[in-house]
Amino acid sequence: MSHMVSATELAELRSSGVRILDVRFRLDQPDGRSDYLEGHIPGAVYVDLESELSRPGRSDEGRHPLPSTERVQDAARSWGLNDGDVVVVYDDYRGLAAARAWWLLSRGGVDVRVLDGGWAEWQAAGGDVETGSAEFTPGTVTLTDIAGDSLTIDEAAAFPESGVLIDARAPERFRGEIEPLDPIAGHIPGAMNLPMGVHLREDGTLRDLDSLRRNFADVGIGDETPVAAYCGSGITAAHTALVLAEVGIDAKIFHGSWSQWSNTPGRPIAKGEHTS
Repeated sequence: MSHMVSATELAELRSSGVRILDVRFRLDQPDGRSDYLEGHIPGAVYVDLESELSRPGRSDEGRHPLPSTERVQDAARSWGLNDGDVVVVYDDYRGLAAARAWWLLSRGGVDVRVLDGGWAEWQAAGGDVETGSAEFTPGTVTLTDIAGDSLTIDEAAAFPESGVLIDARAPERFRGEIEPLDPIAGHIPGAMNLPMGVHLREDGTLRDLDSLRRNFADVGIGDETPVAAYCGSGITAAHTALVLAEVGIDAKIFHGSWSQWSNTPGRPIAKGEHTS
């Protein structure tokens, strides 16, 4: 089963009571509520990534620490979710924030999918638009443990010994040439660079499955390869996990990612290209 839906498929699902979550978030505009109020998919509930899909934490926990199951469950209930609901999530920037919601909710046992191409694809397809806030009744969904596939910093350090650890950031950040957000430039020793952008077409939709499989094969990943992903703060890594799921490969995530690694004294730093 695909973890993605097209705009056409979502339009058809709306008549079946699907729940829709709007998870707009960008680094330059972390609060997407104003954009949501100006226009969203009818019935969509706004989700705040910073406060509902993350939690406050120390610098050595990373910029988007993993929230507790209880925190996400409380948020999901406030969005009106109930056990058995089918959920579709979307955002307006490359599917990154939507993938974070997909990761947490799917690990919690929710049947959740991502709108391929997000808000832009919905508009391009001529989908209906609603303004203001959606009305809904709080739900009673129960989530299971969401942290089972999340690596600790020590597990991330050891992972290249037994599998492929993907660094999903831009190549120049991986090589340590620049670092706009975190205190030290470079990457985790043994990691392989596979920027998330290689999986997307120009319109922001996913490339075909054969292309995606080739991307992963290029860094040594096959159907049976243990895989984990990290990025700057754990958001983009969820997108890599989503793409891996589309080709049938389960992945773990190091949620603390480079923001935790680079803020933890004594951690080794690698620079330059990876070797394979």
